[in-house]
Amino acid sequence: MKHATSHQAPCIVYLHGFRSSPDSSKALLLRQWLHDAGVHYACPSLDISPRIALEQARAQIDGLMAQGLEPRLIGSSLGGFYASWFMEQHPMRERFKACLINPACYPSRDLAGQVGQLKAWHSDDWLEFKATDLDDLAEMAVGLSDPQRYLLVAAMGDELLDWQEMVAHYPGAQHHVVQGSDHGLSDFPDHWPTIKSFLLGD
Repeated sequence: MKHATSHQAPCIVYLHGFRSSPDSSKALLLRQWLHDAGVHYACPSLDISPRIALEQARAQIDGLMAQGLEPRLIGSSLGGFYASWFMEQHPMRERFKACLINPACYPSRDLAGQVGQLKAWHSDDWLEFKATDLDDLAEMAVGLSDPQRYLLVAAMGDELLDWQEMVAHYPGAQHHVVQGSDHGLSDFPDHWPTIKSFLLGD
């Protein structure tokens, strides 16, 4: 597949994980780094409902594209699942690139035990995750086309998801397998140069 070439300015869109927020450590680091570098950055606050979250992310991405910016997605955990959906389903997807950090490959399976009232990670809010949300996640599953547009960052020390499953789920993508670390990729600054090079160039 040939990709459209563009000289438009890039914009990093960070899609956070389940129960997370724009106040997560990775989101805050990205905001500071990209501000210092003069790169546009957005991190929508995603609802716990997958369908609402997808619409929130779509509105953010489409709004940025309307301003002439080129989306570069970073998705962490469930945000990686959402990023994959946009990479495969958005009408202008050929203009996208994405870095997936410990992405949830099968969230309808892995989140089955989370149905009910859940506390948000970065606030005192309580969130309601419904059984119908699992059905929505199952319907949102996509295949993989043109894998060269993806960078997978998979931590072998992820305590929640299987890094080998991630690698198998994104064949042909650029794989950056991290020795150790954890699901939140607490050593994120160590891997930012690789991510930045892939998404923004050297």
